[in-house]
Amino acid sequence: MNINQLRAGRGLALPFTKAARSNGDLESGGQRLPTIRGVPDGLRNHFIAMCGEFVGTVLFLYFALSGCQVANSIPSSAGLTVAQTGSNPQQLQYIALCFGFSLAVNAWVFFRISGGLFNPAVTIGMCLIGALPWVRGVLLFFTQLLGGIAAAALVSCMFPGPLNVQTKLGGGTTRVQGLFIEMILTAQLVFTIFMLAAEKHKGTFMAPVGIGLSLFMAELTGIYFTGGSLNPARSFGPAVVNHTFFSYHWIYWIGPILGSIVAAGFYKFIKMLEYETANPDQDTDHAERVEERKGPLMDAGMNEADAHPVAAQLADRDTGAGGDGHDSDGRAMAKGKGRESREMDGLGMNGGRFR
Repeated sequence: MNINQLRAGRGLALPFTKAARSNGDLESGGQRLPTIRGVPDGLRNHFIAMCGEFVGTVLFLYFALSGCQVANSIPSSAGLTVAQTGSNPQQLQYIALCFGFSLAVNAWVFFRISGGLFNPAVTIGMCLIGALPWVRGVLLFFTQLLGGIAAAALVSCMFPGPLNVQTKLGGGTTRVQGLFIEMILTAQLVFTIFMLAAEKHKGTFMAPVGIGLSLFMAELTGIYFTGGSLNPARSFGPAVVNHTFFSYHWIYWIGPILGSIVAAGFYKFIKMLEYETANPDQDTDHAERVEERKGPLMDAGMNEADAHPVAAQLADRDTGAGGDGHDSDGRAMAKGKGRESREMDGLGMNGGRFR
């Protein structure tokens, strides 16, 4: 069943749309508000991305912070609170799982709407590598901060007791140590996003799963020492709701932003070295495309030895032409075809001219 193909007499028509009229057509365009057609596409797309990023950030942080609230508030079997007993590995693992799974699910859902970033540091990194226009990046930056505040407010309203999810230094961590912990962990997360969401596995299930696992691993390391923020919106929201800003709150801004800059610098470095040529044909999806292409060639009478290189060339041509958004320049170089730098004719990921 195609949910985009509307059927007469089924579903609920939104008021003031063409679909609500008795004689209106039921094409997908009938769902649009009449006034939306007069809005420039650029402005409309920015608004759509902001809406998606706000809702996605709220959902991501709501489930992550609510899990953190449970872990930090629920008493032990002896009736003691976490403040009385101190942190334990099970508590830290539970929080890390909440953040990792929440990011994976919501990034999967909102990727096609806004990119599923949910993090001002990630937004800055995407702008630095050219995957996101700076205008869109600025709009999403402030939208994510608002989403962090809204998520923290929802957790504070819905769960009993004080909001107990604010990031703070622990385990004797100094401010300088906390700054570098946040920087390194954020750099690892942002670089994972570059390589999965902006490169080979863009739009597949591998990207959100890998990103969620990356956050889970970073949280395991950072929660005890810094609270595992890696995200200015995650620290800013609870601080606003609690009306409490620690004197070292700045590390939850500077650390992630520096980490994003480090990740962007290394990513641009390996792109300049044309890393794709170091290990060509490493993706299983490319091998599957080659096999799909090889079948019809062999059915037409071509032997397998001749069909394989032809099928590989066809698969490279498909991906290079935007068949699934993958970049095949590395494979082309490995086959001696050379590689040229070019700018995309249209807008790439999130409206940027990303290559």
